[in-house]
Amino acid sequence: MSLFLDALLDSSLDDSIRGVPPGAAPLRLRDVGARGWRPAAGDMALPVLTLDEDAFAANRDLIFAYARRHGVALAPHAKTPMAPQIASALVEAGAWGATVANLQQAAVLLRAGVTRLILANEIGGRASGERLGALLAAHPDADLRAFADSPAAVETLAAAARAAGRRLPVLVEVGAGRAGARDRAAVDAILAAVVRHPGLLVLDGVATYEGAVATADPAETAANIAALMRRTKEAFALVRALAPERPLLLTAGGSAFFDMVVTGLAPVAATDGNATLVLRSGAIFFHDHGVYERALGALDARQGFACGGATAADFRPALRLWAEVLTRPEPELAICGFGMRDASFDQGLPRPLRVHRDGTALSAEGLRVTRLNDQHAFVAVPARHDLAGHDLAVGDIVEFGISHPCTCIDRWRVLFGLGADGRVRSAYRTFFG
Repeated sequence: MSLFLDALLDSSLDDSIRGVPPGAAPLRLRDVGARGWRPAAGDMALPVLTLDEDAFAANRDLIFAYARRHGVALAPHAKTPMAPQIASALVEAGAWGATVANLQQAAVLLRAGVTRLILANEIGGRASGERLGALLAAHPDADLRAFADSPAAVETLAAAARAAGRRLPVLVEVGAGRAGARDRAAVDAILAAVVRHPGLLVLDGVATYEGAVATADPAETAANIAALMRRTKEAFALVRALAPERPLLLTAGGSAFFDMVVTGLAPVAATDGNATLVLRSGAIFFHDHGVYERALGALDARQGFACGGATAADFRPALRLWAEVLTRPEPELAICGFGMRDASFDQGLPRPLRVHRDGTALSAEGLRVTRLNDQHAFVAVPARHDLAGHDLAVGDIVEFGISHPCTCIDRWRVLFGLGADGRVRSAYRTFFG
């Protein structure tokens, strides 16, 4: 364990952190499990966001098994939880490395001892390149590969390498819908720019991101991704021609269409014999009750998850948001104590899963979040709603599933891990800057 992670576990939690009961004595992060808190019992200050650790572990094992079966590697995108404890644990469990989106994220993971990184984004101009160089100089053990989708991006990376005093591996980014070289001419220009800096830069492979070309039409999405995979293969052939002996990377893969990436690019890596296909899927470890639930349902519908009889339906949503009913101002309305400051809402509103009252879990069927304010959730209550003979009441604790983990966890400084008994047994610090 790195000194940073060890110090992190010794860091103090107090009631300035959501979830910690008001007036509770400060405690170390590593000692949280000793308190035996159960959010369903009202032991914690609500709202609170929790991670079902058994579900997370099952998801981890399932996607790792998929990767082994298809001969690919994983560099989970750290932007989803930005929790160095989690990123480090995934590397220890067998991940090839981790993915980051910017320099702050790279700095956090390097301090945590996660040294093999994919910087899956362009980072700006010369000043940003010099900042990356300073970061690499401070971490001589860093094994970082960076994206470039234009000659300007290449010059940024050359500035980084110059400031770091060492060569920097470059991944040519091919793309559509977001960043990435759009055609052969753009790829040729990137390659020529890299070759102009032989003492600073080295071609290391090709990257893309298939989620940027997805649409609401499954057939159109499949066609768009297939076209992107063809362009990625063409760019890889150009890189290979310039780096005939170097081990190269092919990297892509969000958490919705990674099967299409494997279909399109795994044969390229296998045929090459000196290349590794690295998936950057990150949200898959957390899953959800919304956008990824639909995405994995679609993956099964196209029979895309081939893993020894398992299906994508075997992934389990691991995040829960817990909040109390604050008021019942109208017969068909409940106001719960969370809002836009606590939950994602960009790709769907939270979903009521269960109601907890006096140690009993009751059905939340029929309850529906209709909108959020900063600190309030508006929950529609059907006129005939019945909880074991009682109506939804002030003080009931409602357990919600969320949609889109990437924009939910970033609202929390600490994510609490739950055991199978529903008690907190760990805590994860997040570092979103």
